[in-house]
Amino acid sequence: MLDDARERVALVWRCKPSEVVFTSGGTESTNLAIFGAARSLRAKGRHIVTTAIEHHAVLHCCEYLVNKEGFEVTFLPVDTSGKVSLSAVAQAIRPDTILVSVMAANNEIGTIQPVSEIGRLCSERNVLFHTDAVQAFGKQEFVDIHQFQADLVSVCAHKFHGPKGAGALFVRSPLYPDPILFGGGHENERRAGTENLAGIIGFAEATERFLREPVFFSVHLNPLISRLIASVQSLKKEGVTLRGSTENRLNNTVAFTVQGSDSMALLAGLDLEGICASSGSACSSGSLEPSHVMIALGVPKNEANALVRFSLGRESTLEEVEHVANILTKVVRRVQQFQKAPNER
Repeated sequence: MLDDARERVALVWRCKPSEVVFTSGGTESTNLAIFGAARSLRAKGRHIVTTAIEHHAVLHCCEYLVNKEGFEVTFLPVDTSGKVSLSAVAQAIRPDTILVSVMAANNEIGTIQPVSEIGRLCSERNVLFHTDAVQAFGKQEFVDIHQFQADLVSVCAHKFHGPKGAGALFVRSPLYPDPILFGGGHENERRAGTENLAGIIGFAEATERFLREPVFFSVHLNPLISRLIASVQSLKKEGVTLRGSTENRLNNTVAFTVQGSDSMALLAGLDLEGICASSGSACSSGSLEPSHVMIALGVPKNEANALVRFSLGRESTLEEVEHVANILTKVVRRVQQFQKAPNER
């Protein structure tokens, strides 16, 4: 059954079954890619290039390699829409650069990165390229795993209606990253530990159902996301600012900041109206620190701490979006007034 699931995934990805390494999710896939590639190539060089807005699964790995293992990392800036430039990547690559890691799409603001162009550049420079494609799967048109032009691609099942606790790393043959888990010969000695068979079968099922025709169907979601963006932009005078690209973005993500407020108060206000939202990354929920993505975009710290993200799915309806659009002004004004009041007393 495990072999069958691997072959099913490989058939959709259009790669070799041996290039599919099953993991526990996006975090482990990314850790395996970063640590595995860096450690296997440390004799060649110890320089890594990434961006300032990567998921913490990338950033924390890079910080560990700098602090504990003597690597050097260049964290590239992005523009105000959250996009990294190809020229910046090209300029950052050095003779001792062994790995470039750039996410396919940002998980907080939905901005899509030019990963295929970056991948081709890395190939020309003989540098490994990894992309965290966790947020992109199921939301963009999928041809095959090679469309990212990457040597390593991190994937997570629950982002496209698969089960939690299941993920995979595409490892382009004959690359063999050092394992980060030890204790068995599982996954062709690349990931020790008994495989989560039920999760992997769910991963394969979701891959077959929801990747060739993305589960986040653009024809359905584009009108909804456009309406949601318009409602956010209509509150500009209220100190509300849309974050991320207005054009080159995922079709289910809208993020914005609100002056004179903070994320926790805004989320509480929305929750009272029956609206579910998040303050940036779901993995950072409960954190009181401002979004590192907002800081990288140049947003002032006090405003960066007032980030709200709306996410749509295949079940989202126009009625739900209209409800949000109609209630958003009231919530923003109420929160701003509440937080302003103590300063006036």
